[in-house]
Amino acid sequence: MFQLKPERNKLVITKLTAQFGEAVLSCETLSDMLTISVSDTIIHDALLLLRDDSELQFNFLTTLCGMHYPDTRQLGVVYHLHNMTDNHRIRIKTAIPESDPKLPTASDIWPSANWQERETYDFYGILFEGHPNLVRILNVDDMVGFPLRKDFPLEDQTREDKDDSMFGR
Repeated sequence: MFQLKPERNKLVITKLTAQFGEAVLSCETLSDMLTISVSDTIIHDALLLLRDDSELQFNFLTTLCGMHYPDTRQLGVVYHLHNMTDNHRIRIKTAIPESDPKLPTASDIWPSANWQERETYDFYGILFEGHPNLVRILNVDDMVGFPLRKDFPLEDQTREDKDDSMFGR
């Protein structure tokens, strides 16, 4: 079972802030997991450090998924990393503007990111630069829009009997 590891969390925070300074935007424990928000400009280097550092060894990418913050007009990506030797898990987050949704691929760090980035692109429209095959994975190729963005219409816009207010919009 997963357990919170405060001493390991301090080590992660110390190493990231020593390497990247103010580009580490926040560190907090959410739902018993260390959550670190970093600038999009250093996300690839931060992931490399977390994998390659001999003390950290986050050698397994558990999850990579997208987020949409319509109020701030931003998209985000969350990476869940796991150090299997110490059974230590952390969450890394970054955000990018909706108007320019680009991040470097993590598929060169963890090959398992390949399909996870394709799914994130398919549902949120985030472009992972350097990805070997960034095409839709679940939706049809000619689909317009990205269905997990909160501005994606849930109903047929020609219908008059329903509106998005039924869905909290």
